[in-house]
Amino acid sequence: MSLVQSDIRQSILDTTRVLLVKFGYNSLSMRKIANKTGCALGTIYLYFENKDVLIHSLIDEGFEKMYQLILNKVNQYQEPEKRLEIFCRQYVNFGISNPEYYEIMYLLHPERMNRYPKDKFRRARRTLELISNILEELAEKRGIIIKDSKLQSYSIWASLHGVITILLARRLDKKVDQNEFIETVIHKAVRSAI
Repeated sequence: MSLVQSDIRQSILDTTRVLLVKFGYNSLSMRKIANKTGCALGTIYLYFENKDVLIHSLIDEGFEKMYQLILNKVNQYQEPEKRLEIFCRQYVNFGISNPEYYEIMYLLHPERMNRYPKDKFRRARRTLELISNILEELAEKRGIIIKDSKLQSYSIWASLHGVITILLARRLDKKVDQNEFIETVIHKAVRSAI
């Protein structure tokens, strides 16, 4: 794909991300995307077969950005405790800093969208697999047998997801300091990991 083609494709993805969060799945059309990007409707279909393929590409793009950000930071440390802490911190930072991606990745639930493709789902799961691997490293270091690192990973993810959704929805009580809230949840997630 040439640079121009890559730019057009990215422009379509960026425009769709904004429109999808603003108007929702049911109100989003390929025509609206074409009008907003300034390209012909047929051009969009050259890159994306239909609206669902386009949205699946957005979801995949978000998961890839998140995974690479977290992986790059986590890999800067050797100690599993620190790696887990950095994972949690980067996950929350990604969600707060990228609300459109996060909403599309986790909070979009259209009634009639095609099922997310298996190959993209496997890529999306890498983030949870990373937590699971870190937990196994931590268990090995402590000489503990971890029964189900996947279940523990989901538990940590649920805590972090809760933080992000509360903050994105602006549901945190004004009497609670946002940074203290984040730090408390991360501290508890790391402390209770195994």
